[in-house]
Amino acid sequence: MGRGRAKAKQTKVARELKYGGPQTDFDRLQAELAGAEVIYVEPSVESDEDEVEEDP
Repeated sequence: MGRGRAKAKQTKVARELKYGGPQTDFDRLQAELAGAEVIYVEPSVESDEDEVEEDP
């Protein structure tokens, strides 16, 4: 028992990876293919750790 929240979290993460894939930066891709110098900035990712969910 007690696996419901963990399984729900895994399902949520799996769905995000499957359907909400990384957004393609076409301008950066075009510059990279053209041979221009590209400065990569890591996109910020919001953490789910701040959210507290209570089971009823």
